[in-house]
Amino acid sequence: MNDMQKQVREAVDRLVESGAERGLQVAVYRHGEPVVDVVGGVADPATGRPVTPDTPFYSTSTGKGVTSTVVHVLVERGVLGYDTPIVELWPEFGAHGKERATVRHALIHSTGVPGVPAGTTPEDLCDWDGMCAAIADARPWWEPGTRTGYHPQSFGYLIGEIVRRSTGRPISQVLREEVAGPLGVAGELFFGVPESELGRLARLEDAPSDFEMPAETFADMPFFRVVDGYTAAPMAAMPDAGFGNRADVLTSDIPAGGTMSARAVARMYAALLGEVDGVRLVSPERLREITEVAVTGMDEVTGTPVTRSLGYAIGATELLDAPTLFGMAGSGGSAAYADTATGIAIAVTKNLVSGGDFSTFDEIGRIVMTAGAGR
Repeated sequence: MNDMQKQVREAVDRLVESGAERGLQVAVYRHGEPVVDVVGGVADPATGRPVTPDTPFYSTSTGKGVTSTVVHVLVERGVLGYDTPIVELWPEFGAHGKERATVRHALIHSTGVPGVPAGTTPEDLCDWDGMCAAIADARPWWEPGTRTGYHPQSFGYLIGEIVRRSTGRPISQVLREEVAGPLGVAGELFFGVPESELGRLARLEDAPSDFEMPAETFADMPFFRVVDGYTAAPMAAMPDAGFGNRADVLTSDIPAGGTMSARAVARMYAALLGEVDGVRLVSPERLREITEVAVTGMDEVTGTPVTRSLGYAIGATELLDAPTLFGMAGSGGSAAYADTATGIAIAVTKNLVSGGDFSTFDEIGRIVMTAGAGR
């Protein structure tokens, strides 16, 4: 057992035994080779079914990194370009002055359409055509390309419809055929999960919390404001454990999130960095382009400073903020990132939904980055 694997094994065991985590997966690749594959705890507390390396976890916005990767593979193959106007693929999207928005703007959360109708429900999110029509008809909150603001749910439909219009295939099929299949993880990396696979998934559980935010506080936060009947965070469709356990949500294409094993998404990031068992998703030149800082400044939706590349966050958390790290984290505490400096790709998936608490990822990430530095 290598030292990194040993240290991660000890940390996972400690986190599960202490009750800080229920079920946990950690996977690390370095220079295209798997160096850590550790699991612990239970995938379903009701039955005691254990977590295995191939257990998929619904992982909210960690899936946005997968969504972006699909686009980069298509650009690499000449199917579309970053500066392609969205209206060339999706004419309806040009309504209300959005005709100058490009694929690049969509990737960097700059189209000005961060919201969905304020009354959106989980059932609505499962209606692909309905959601795309609502987003196409939305009035932009700013002129596309002039600002950046996190697109929590609309990102998935924007990118997914760009993919569908340019390929004629739903994004779940493109993911399977162009990314997951070639990497040998088609059974562990999904947008819409086949119904026959639902029994393999981890069951999510909300972490206990004594904190309760007053309703009036929500109204004062940029993330929850309503503009022209649209909001970035519809209250009826918040991605808590109940949302992530719904069969209709899990089987639908809602590519602002994704369902994945840690080893599958770590393998995907490793194949962005370089070759994995003969598969490389993008060229070295494309890798440099997609990991360069594309936008930085104050986020119009979260109200916090951000640095983004083409479809990924730069820097992971406050404790792991290296400018060579790119990837995405999810609101439940899962995260997947790659480091162009060390050749490391790391993913952590978990089923105790922690509402933006990334302490587990930070702890595992520090172990991995320390052990992997300079190798």
